[in-house]
Amino acid sequence: MIKDSAIETLRIEADSVLKLIDHVDEEFVQAVQCILECKARVIVTGMGKSGHVGRKIAASLASTGTPAFFMHPAEAFHGDLGMVTADDVVIAISNSGESTEVVNILPVVKRIGAKIIAMSGRRESALGRNADFFIDVSVEKEACPLGLAPTASTTATLAMGDAITVALLEARNFTRQDFALFHPGGSLGRRLLLTVENVMHSGEDNPIIHYSATAKEALFMMTDKGLGATSVVDDDGNFIGLVTDGDIRRCLAKGSQFLDEPVEELMTKTPHTITQEKLAASALSIMEKHKPRPITVLPVVSADNKPVGIVHLTDLLRQGVV
Repeated sequence: MIKDSAIETLRIEADSVLKLIDHVDEEFVQAVQCILECKARVIVTGMGKSGHVGRKIAASLASTGTPAFFMHPAEAFHGDLGMVTADDVVIAISNSGESTEVVNILPVVKRIGAKIIAMSGRRESALGRNADFFIDVSVEKEACPLGLAPTASTTATLAMGDAITVALLEARNFTRQDFALFHPGGSLGRRLLLTVENVMHSGEDNPIIHYSATAKEALFMMTDKGLGATSVVDDDGNFIGLVTDGDIRRCLAKGSQFLDEPVEELMTKTPHTITQEKLAASALSIMEKHKPRPITVLPVVSADNKPVGIVHLTDLLRQGVV
């Protein structure tokens, strides 16, 4: 019984969402175009369960490039309508189209001059008749067996809100970088906004050694800085190679006489490098895709080929880039 009830609920709600495809008509396009042309904000309003859905729609719009906020219709009738301007667009949500609190604010919104987009199940309702654009979110029936609790209708409204959001996102050419700007605290923001300069070891923490220095000196340098590698430079301070602790270990397997030889003899002369303005995610990609095995350090060079830092895999892990 419980399983059957759950499955039937999901089936009804899924069918309700699928049938919305037929409701995406020319008026839907005009409504989205109206939002695109809006010079101010999108104000979403709704009462009860429609209000909860409206809050989510407003949040989705705001996070994808469309300035938006939710306005409670009851509070609006007692002063919050002062937040509405003639340049705004109001999305009013009511399945019946007759919610008293929503209908009561329509004349004032009209007088202010803001455009009204109705999301409702009844075009002939008070909301539908007074809106500039009508988006049909009607459903054949609720998943609630009593036909009372908003279920399929709220799911359909939420889905249509997502359809509006994504249509706007694509019309604005909203990018992953734009998204990250509005989500700097999340892992996506860290991956997309952090640059190599933000995570690299530079200045006194950047190990650099001259090509004539011995392998022993390079080993001491790597031990002191704790990064497992050191950049190698020529007489002019140009980057010409990299020595890693792996290079030292491989040489030790053949004996210790190399420790007094210049690092020029054992350094990697054409290692992968990156510049400091590149995204930290790009550094991670280079390190992960290195063949025959991934690398843990990546030298950072300037435009004139000077070693300005080193990125270590642990730095990327610590910053949440991985």
